Formats: sequence, C-alpha cells, structure tokens
Amino acid sequence: MGHSALDEVSKDGAFVRTAAVHRNTIDENGPHPPEAGRYHLYVALACPWACGVLTALYLKGLEDVISVSIVHPTWRRTRPDDDKDTHAGWWFRTPGDPPVPNDLGHGANEVDDTCIPDIVNGCKTVREVYELAKDQGGKYSTPILFDKVTKTIVSNESLDILPVLNSKFNAFAKYPEMDLFPAETQPLAEDLNSWIYPNINDGVYRSGFARTQGAYEDAVTRLFEHLERADEILSKQRYLTGDKFTWIDLRLFHTLVRFDPVYHTYFKCNVKRIADFKHLPNFVRDVYQMEPVKRSINMRHIKMHYYTSHPVLNTYGVIPASNGFDLDAEHGREKLGPQ
Repeated sequence: MGHSALDEVSKDGAFVRTAAVHRNTIDENGPHPPEAGRYHLYVALACPWACGVLTALYLKGLEDVISVSIVHPTWRRTRPDDDKDTHAGWWFRTPGDPPVPNDLGHGANEVDDTCIPDIVNGCKTVREVYELAKDQGGKYSTPILFDKVTKTIVSNESLDILPVLNSKFNAFAKYPEMDLFPAETQPLAEDLNSWIYPNINDGVYRSGFARTQGAYEDAVTRLFEHLERADEILSKQRYLTGDKFTWIDLRLFHTLVRFDPVYHTYFKCNVKRIADFKHLPNFVRDVYQMEPVKRSINMRHIKMHYYTSHPVLNTYGVIPASNGFDLDAEHGREKLGPQ
C-alpha cells in the first residue's frame, strides 16, 4: 500500500521525508536521450517542488517540447473500493467535472480550467502512473518526468529534474541562454541549499507534520532562525548568490510564496509572517513578477490542496480567505543589482 507525507514520522514524532526512488537523468548516450515530444511532466501546482519544476519549464521555453499534466488540488483515496487501502493522493480531473469534496465528504472544490488530465497514459491518479512504471517505492508524489517511449519514470526528484530542464533540452528551448545553474555560483548555491533545504523548504513540513511538542518546537525554531539568516543575506544583494537569479532563489521563493497563506496558519509556523520580515517580502515580489514565475503560481490550487487534503488536520476542509501580502506591489530591488 502506498504512503504519503503524513505517514513519514519517526518514533519521536518528527517528520522525516522519504528520499525519492527514481533518480535517472536525460543523457545523449543513455536510455533517455533528449528528444522533443518524448517526455511528459506530471505536476501539482500546490507542491513547491513540482511547481518549481514547472517554473523552470516556462523559464526555458520548453512548453512545446515537454507536455504537461496538472492534477486537481484535493487529495482523495486512490483505491476507494478497497477498504484496507487508505492511501490518499493526487487525482487527474477534467475541467467541467463535478466539484470534489475531501475524503470525509466535506466541501465542494472546483475543477478549474487549470487542471489537465493524463493525456499520455490515461491514468486516473498519479498512483496509476507509478504503477504503470512498476514503482517499488510507494510514495506517489509529483513532480514526475516520464518517458513516453520506454513507459518509465525518468525522475521524481525535483532537484534532479531542474538541471535536466536547465541544460539537456537547450537544442529545443526558446530560451537556451537562461541558466539557473551557472558554474560560478554553484559552490555558493550548494552551500546555501545545505541549510535552506532542511530548515526552510523542508522545515515548514517538519513543523506542520510534527506529532510531538518537542519535534514541533525544534523544527519551528530552526525554521525562523534560518528565515532570519536568509533575510539578512537579501538585505545586501538582490538574489541569494548575488546579482543573478538561480535555482536556489527559485527553491526559496516557492516556499516563501506559500508561507503566509498556508504554512503560517496550517503548519503552525506563526512566529512571524513573511510579510513581517524586512527584505523577504520584496524578494518574493521580485521573483513573482517574472512572467514565467507568475504563470506557474496558482494560489487557488495552493490553498485548496493544503486545506482540503488532510482531514486529520482540517476536518471540514474550510479554506481561509487571505492570499497573503500583495505580490504585485513595487519591490524596489532593482537598486541592488541587475536581474
């Protein structure tokens, strides 16, 4: 039986994320060569990892090279006819389908025009995509980069897919010059990721899914210590590694843009809002106002997923009103350096 993030808890009540199982890549001489039209991307707009991959697809101009499916935000049981199989996860829906309640029958969550069904394999759920690829891991997450020819998952690890999109399809990309992984910033970006990922990107989940007071307090303390650290860095320069927007900015952005509308409330990350920091809000605005980034953000999907998918945390699936601070307001960060 499959499992989800809600099941990834240690004996002391701490959330411990399971590593991705599918870690292959695109390579000219490998089983998955770079070809236009060969690959398909499965994403959830609510998921910061998957949505970040979609942002990279847009930044590189690969929409006509790699096809995309976008799931509905509300998790439902993926084997509803099997009483013993309680796994809940992502479903594909077609615009115009009836609204989707949560697994307890509460709510009526719209199937909007953003949803794109599985146009490649005809699967009803993301779980079915994994089963088609003979997955043995049992965590049916997004993003998924899928090879249509071999009918296999190339990768389900966002940090593997990002560099693939960044460089492996440049022969077909509209914007091959766009580089999220410049060699000169890579050592610094890796160092930044060594504390941003565990304490901020994953830290919000470690706070929200903790099952003991101690595990929660450890996670939320580390989270805000490192948000302060990021705020300090961004007080002096436009982006985390300097004047150039890179993958580490993209990863931080996708956590921060979800923070005030979701993580602050739902994951009990309520020491401060991002809006209460001095520099982080304008960093978020600066990144958001890049057209390919803005195109990938769907706040309705983001809020709907978190507040309707875990009945144990929000029984009636009521979605709070606020979308956070104004993302379109002036950010003024041009004075810190060019984009």
